[in-house]
Amino acid sequence: MKVVLHIWRQSRPSTSQDFGQDGKMVRYELDDVSADMSFLEMLDILNERLTAKGEEPVAFDHDCREGICGTCSLMINGRPHGPERGTTACQLHMRSFQDGSEIWIEPWRAKSFPVLRDLVVDRGAFDRVVQAGAFISVNTGAAVDANAMPVPKADADKAFDAATCIGCGACVAACKNASAMLFAGAKVSHFLHLPQGQAERDRRVLNLVETMDKEGFGNCTNQYECEAACPKEIPVRVIADMNREYNRARIKS
Repeated sequence: MKVVLHIWRQSRPSTSQDFGQDGKMVRYELDDVSADMSFLEMLDILNERLTAKGEEPVAFDHDCREGICGTCSLMINGRPHGPERGTTACQLHMRSFQDGSEIWIEPWRAKSFPVLRDLVVDRGAFDRVVQAGAFISVNTGAAVDANAMPVPKADADKAFDAATCIGCGACVAACKNASAMLFAGAKVSHFLHLPQGQAERDRRVLNLVETMDKEGFGNCTNQYECEAACPKEIPVRVIADMNREYNRARIKS
């Protein structure tokens, strides 16, 4: 199959919030793409040909290519990770596109995710949110047997739903306010429903929200684009969990 790619090329880190000043869209054509290729494999083929011609390959993030790590963060035809719901860019296959398709590929567009080069953005803001409290700091010793601490199945399911977050940033990219509330809410909800998370419950949510605001992420306006774009389909219920926990912690403090 043949595809026409329009890819954002940017040789240096962003210096302005006006994204158009630092780079431009460049057109490429590939005429022998297999429908069974993954999207990133297709970009690999493009880069091999650019390198063979002495041109600069397209920089993009990737790691596991199994939909686990969350680094394959691309805006494809205006949608985070592309047209398939519940799918990361690395698990997206070219059979999702028609022969002759024109595909527009861009980096995340958010103040808190500055573009470093081409399709690569700095998601260090997410790391700093996690470091603010998305963990359990109590020393509980070695791992205990799974059944030694009974957790109701309903609570375990809610905690697991939140724990599936891979921190890719699709929720931020999809939100018109570049809100990280689905991401932060997942970190809060994960521990909220487990007994191990109760000791630092109040401090966790206060620190997470404070850091999220400090990093420049916007607020939620309940349009649920984040849930629709999330490759792990994390429910917006986690945002309600975080808001409820935040109000509770503020009142107590």
